[in-house]
Amino acid sequence: MGDFVGHALPGSLLLAVGLWRVWASIARFAADPPAFRIRAWSPFSAGPRLLELYVVTGGAFLDMCMELFYSNPLRVLTGRGVDPAHLNGLEHAGMLLMFFLFGALALLSHTTRYLPLSDTALGLVFATAFTSEFLLFYFHSTTHVGLEAYYHRLLLLLIGLCIAAIVLGALLPTSFAADLGTGALIAVQGMWFFQTGFTLYGPTLPAGCARSFAAPGADAHVECPDGAVLERAEQLANLQLFGLVFLVFVYVLGCYSVATARFGHPDLTTTTNDKHVGDIECRR
Repeated sequence: MGDFVGHALPGSLLLAVGLWRVWASIARFAADPPAFRIRAWSPFSAGPRLLELYVVTGGAFLDMCMELFYSNPLRVLTGRGVDPAHLNGLEHAGMLLMFFLFGALALLSHTTRYLPLSDTALGLVFATAFTSEFLLFYFHSTTHVGLEAYYHRLLLLLIGLCIAAIVLGALLPTSFAADLGTGALIAVQGMWFFQTGFTLYGPTLPAGCARSFAAPGADAHVECPDGAVLERAEQLANLQLFGLVFLVFVYVLGCYSVATARFGHPDLTTTTNDKHVGDIECRR
């Protein structure tokens, strides 16, 4: 993940899954609030029903292959060992393996009778995948300093909240808030991967900071020469995160507006009208 493409690919997968989970959660709730239950994955009503699982499984496998190729595993076959300059590729591949296993288990559970798993069990497997991601970036981030470390710390915050939301959903399978929060946090995490790639390896490097190379062919590192420049860059990162959260919040409101208009259950209308009537009577 030491370049823009390495951040854009997982960011695209997380963003696509997160946006879909937000819409699917809101649509199920708007259609029948009393019967709402959390799903480990949501089928598509048009096109391939298992598209979400295909995206998770295929995307994780593709990204895992890219990380392994980047770490040059053919050196092992020739007896030269793993390229020490790209050991982080093996780290990332191990984390991606957990997401691949989640998608594969969900596909196997749904399409066969050999390994039936409940949504709660699959949700815990999904939480385990994000836990492996958290552990990877927590220990991996110790090798980052300055602005890179700050972007990774904010990423850890998003991952930790995502794990908490998924586990809460497993414990409270009827919680609409937990399910919606999971989708929103996954979407924000995907967007943060893009933002990190744009800042550290793309065109939005903060003024005063510069990229340096420890050796020819090595990954670039961002250096901010003094504390004032670094503080300004970190404040800019905070604003970027707030902006991404706001965008996802607007998306959630838009999905809720469309879903209630298309699938609005009578309970939603009744509850809203009762509240307005109660407010009017209180004013009288």
